[in-house]
Amino acid sequence: MIQAIGLTSNPRKEFPPALDDVSFEAQAGCVTALLGGAGAGKTTALRLMLELQQGRGVTFFRGRPLHRMAHPSREVGVLLGDVPGHPARSVGGHLRMLCAAAGVPARRADEVLEVVGLVSLRDERLGTLSRGMDRRLGLACTLLADPHTLVLDDPAEGLTTRERRWLHGALRAHATQGGTVLLTTADAKEAARTADRVVTLERGRLVADQDAAEFARTRLRPRVAVRTPHASRLATLLGKQARTAHRSVEVVRESGNRLSVYGSSCADVGEIAFRNGILVHQLADEIGDMGPGPDMDPDGIEPRADEESRAAYGDAAPTKVDAGVSSRRRRGAAPKRGERRTPAGDLASAPEMPQALDEGQDGVAARETSSGTGDEPSGRDAGSRLSDHPAHDLPDLPPPISVRPAPSPLRPLRYELRRALGVGTGFVTAGVVLVVSALTAVVLARIGHTPHARLLAAWPRELPLPPAALGAGLLGAIAFGDEFRHLALAADRGTVPRRLGLLAAKLLVASATALVLAVLTVGCNIEVLYLVYGRELAEVPADWLALSASWIGLVVGCSWAGVLAAGLFRSTTAGLAAVVTVPVVVVPLVQKVLEGPSVRTAAGFPLRLREVLLSQWPFGGERYLAAVARVVGQPVGGAMTLSLAALLCAYLFTTLRSRVR
Repeated sequence: MIQAIGLTSNPRKEFPPALDDVSFEAQAGCVTALLGGAGAGKTTALRLMLELQQGRGVTFFRGRPLHRMAHPSREVGVLLGDVPGHPARSVGGHLRMLCAAAGVPARRADEVLEVVGLVSLRDERLGTLSRGMDRRLGLACTLLADPHTLVLDDPAEGLTTRERRWLHGALRAHATQGGTVLLTTADAKEAARTADRVVTLERGRLVADQDAAEFARTRLRPRVAVRTPHASRLATLLGKQARTAHRSVEVVRESGNRLSVYGSSCADVGEIAFRNGILVHQLADEIGDMGPGPDMDPDGIEPRADEESRAAYGDAAPTKVDAGVSSRRRRGAAPKRGERRTPAGDLASAPEMPQALDEGQDGVAARETSSGTGDEPSGRDAGSRLSDHPAHDLPDLPPPISVRPAPSPLRPLRYELRRALGVGTGFVTAGVVLVVSALTAVVLARIGHTPHARLLAAWPRELPLPPAALGAGLLGAIAFGDEFRHLALAADRGTVPRRLGLLAAKLLVASATALVLAVLTVGCNIEVLYLVYGRELAEVPADWLALSASWIGLVVGCSWAGVLAAGLFRSTTAGLAAVVTVPVVVVPLVQKVLEGPSVRTAAGFPLRLREVLLSQWPFGGERYLAAVARVVGQPVGGAMTLSLAALLCAYLFTTLRSRVR
């Protein structure tokens, strides 16, 4: 269950807080709707609950706050807005990336795709999906790690009637098997139709926390639904009777032969029809000013769910299998066919019952009466209208993850590799860098007056950094793009935490990418110079070892600076800006310090280092150490070292501070 206590957002300037001291509960086995119009504070409440926004209050998910969970993705499934993913990433690749992040087997992606009916769209790009398919994929992302709790922000927005029906059926299936579902909506009719409990917000304050039946009775408009072949005549008689009795009665002509009468009762309408000899086919009390249900045809007959799914989605419609397969391991034994879970989580018998009662669009069962009479036999309560559905009417959920893999240090690395290789951004960037570097090297060789080492790196004196270093910095800066650009990923602390494991994986992948880019750049430049100008400009310098160390250090350092700055400032632009700031701002300062007056220098450092050590370094290790010292001693190397050290210290400080909080 979810317990939200005292949720209050921080006020902005003279404006009041968007959410002020809101407390509510969402029980396990129930669907809870957070209802409110635009600006009521629904999304703010979810962001505070998921610790995405600063404020006061605390939220417990099954007794624990989110930051106390080792793997939140296995406890809470989140969907805020559209599917959080790169538009160029494929559907299957996106799910496999999330599988690697959550530490679940990759085959789980195929299981949830089959459940939501997107198997045929496995290779489609996220940017090409329709609204309905996007919502199906969003539900697949939330169910991927088999969470107990689902938190969704207006999941049915922009969907068609059939798509809404499928989505709410899937959420109901999750709640029926003991899970907790919390969703937001601005439609009171939808809340009464789909939820077991409705929490109403207005202007950031809690105004009501009611059971669905009580909400429908007190906050929605009651009416009498009449179906008769003489609808026009009956409407005229009802209006005349209301004027005679000085009563406020409103008669609305619906489609076909249906009337909706507000301000009257079944007894009064039935008596007027009987006295005037009007045949009545249906006479029922309904809750909600909603008209015929979206799940019914104009005659009020509910079509079969499988026919609706096939009509809407064709072969992509989800298939139905035994509901007992979709048991939830943390929620106890799975309910068998014909059984349901009560809100408390216990199994209760629910025999398969035909839909004998006519229902309005709000899903509240209408109380049928005999034709032409005012008697009202008792019907089903509104609160049990959906929980009494037989098990075979609910969509099937993916099978539970019975075996939990042990924490692995390779999990962040697998996630980072799938994230980096799932889109073509890195390959395109590398290709552009190689082409620009080759052209720059050819132009510099034609102009002349460029040192041979800079010529091989395609590094003009007028530019602060060569193209390869800028490209590596850009690839490092976009390393945190998926996490900080899409809130649903950032909400999952187990997937994208600001932890050392994820940081180490990103730095390792960025280092490998920068190393490959540095080697390919020099190799391509040498080859192009040989083809254009001959062997003279393609010769390898004598001090190639020191130059190679300096070159690789520069490119890798730029990529690291991009990764650290993007993670620290939560912005790709800030990461790239940090890369450019090093040669533009920091290097001149370091040069001024090194060129200033000095009393002592570090001459003879390798010799004194050998004297301090008691034994000789194997394979001439002191030479490599001296080469590293020379690289660091250069202005660019020293500036890059200082910048990386500062960024790393700041990143560690913010990480430790967030853990303490």
